[in-house]
Amino acid sequence: MQVERLTVYAGETLVLIGPNGAGKTTLLLGLARILKATQGSLRLNGEEIRDDLTYRRHLGLVLQDALLVSTTVWNNVALGLRFRGLPAAEIRQRTRRWLERLGVAHLAGRPATQLSGGEARRVSLARALALEPTLLLLDEPFAGLDAPTRERLREDFHAILSETRTTAILVTHELEEACTLATRVAVMLAGRVVQVGPVQEVFARPVNAAVGAYLRRLGAEERAAYS
Repeated sequence: MQVERLTVYAGETLVLIGPNGAGKTTLLLGLARILKATQGSLRLNGEEIRDDLTYRRHLGLVLQDALLVSTTVWNNVALGLRFRGLPAAEIRQRTRRWLERLGVAHLAGRPATQLSGGEARRVSLARALALEPTLLLLDEPFAGLDAPTRERLREDFHAILSETRTTAILVTHELEEACTLATRVAVMLAGRVVQVGPVQEVFARPVNAAVGAYLRRLGAEERAAYS
């Protein structure tokens, strides 16, 4: 993978799109410092990242698999706040707020192992957002859900991003998701970021034939899925 430069602006949602194997998830995991780059640098608020632990305290991470701990829904959301040493009252306040905002407060006492797919994704999002991250990283957070569940969750998440102005980078294969959520999209092909810009601009003026072909194929797949 070779990414010469990628800038994400405060308060925006940058959506990474590209075919399978393009490197979207690899890039996201590199930004999370789960995978280490062999060269180059990463900056947050203009400052080069030198300490991974300090940097990760600024992040929220949501993966396609919710990766919930085998305890209650409440404890799953509160756990990261406890690790960060927040006062007990603030942990309770944030946990309650985000369970309510994601519509799963009624599940607070339920074991996470007994959640449906949509419920687990909502708890995973609540857990990440409760951290009040400087940067939220999401790898296909709505994949694998049935269409009505996916649409409702996507709408709720879009509203949350608009309200909180949380800076986010999201990986998706879904054109509708990109169009709904993105401030800008970044098109990846063969391990490179080849075009970045507003959705309408990128689709109207692809930077080269390969990007144009990919975007046409993505549009055709989306139409076929809804036909």
